[in-house]
Amino acid sequence: AALAWEPTKTVEFIVPAGTGGGADQMARMLQGVIQKHELMNQPLVVINKSGGAGAEGFMDAKGSAGNANKIIITLSNLFTTPLATGVPFSWQDLTPVAMLALDEFVLWVNAESPYKTAAEYMDALKSGKEQFKMAGTGSKQEDQIITAALEQASGAKFTYVPYKGGGDVAAQLVGNHVTSSVNNPIEAVAHWRAGKLRPLCVFDSKRLDYKDEVANGQSWGDIPTCKESGIDVEYLMLRGIFMPPGVTPDQVKYYVDLFQKVRETPEWKDFMAKGAFNTTFLTGDEYKTWVSDAATRHKDLMVKAGFVK
Repeated sequence: AALAWEPTKTVEFIVPAGTGGGADQMARMLQGVIQKHELMNQPLVVINKSGGAGAEGFMDAKGSAGNANKIIITLSNLFTTPLATGVPFSWQDLTPVAMLALDEFVLWVNAESPYKTAAEYMDALKSGKEQFKMAGTGSKQEDQIITAALEQASGAKFTYVPYKGGGDVAAQLVGNHVTSSVNNPIEAVAHWRAGKLRPLCVFDSKRLDYKDEVANGQSWGDIPTCKESGIDVEYLMLRGIFMPPGVTPDQVKYYVDLFQKVRETPEWKDFMAKGAFNTTFLTGDEYKTWVSDAATRHKDLMVKAGFVK
């Protein structure tokens, strides 16, 4: 064990997104846990490289072949940015390390909305009697892709309204300026607790595992899946770790072991519960297969929606 590979200098932890978003929060939380529990012999430094919808971060990692003192956390822009912008990059340019978790998406309406269920919401949408406005973060990214998938599943049309971040999106829905959102749990939970928003369904294949009450006697686990509600749309966002190309299996194993230790900490478990994450952990070929399938699914959705450059 004494001969196993370890980092030789400060490890750069690239976030291909801005400060304050989900990926940034997770990276800084990981950094804090690793430091607190002394899980690494070298410092870990978070660096945001958000330019070009994350292309700046991905190109940095792609161009750092063989550098095992660098890791990158990914979100759906691993797939969407190359498709939407044409930047010469693919997930295959990196070395997969581990899936840490999957971020859930929930269909939300204002608590005063007439729609009590996802089925009522979809019936009203399909009737075409009123204009449905969907608020989301950015353009041609997760929220707009889910919106496009809802359009493809229903044959109806939304007016998609992009905002800078998930916090802005939730505030617009609280203010009744839009009909709905597909915010992540962590982006909308405070407003649900405050009685301002209502969750209609979750875009996962199964209900969430969290049974503790969150708001109005309801837990995350009480929210039906969109599929149960007759909406054939599923979408989860990768929270995964990759390394540059050309690193050794030993070097990959070091980080797999590191993140397995992180997963055992109370801080990580608490972070997962607060954000109502799907806690699936994958490594090796299973992880590669998942990523490859997700890349295909994103391409399919984005081509149908006309989002590909």
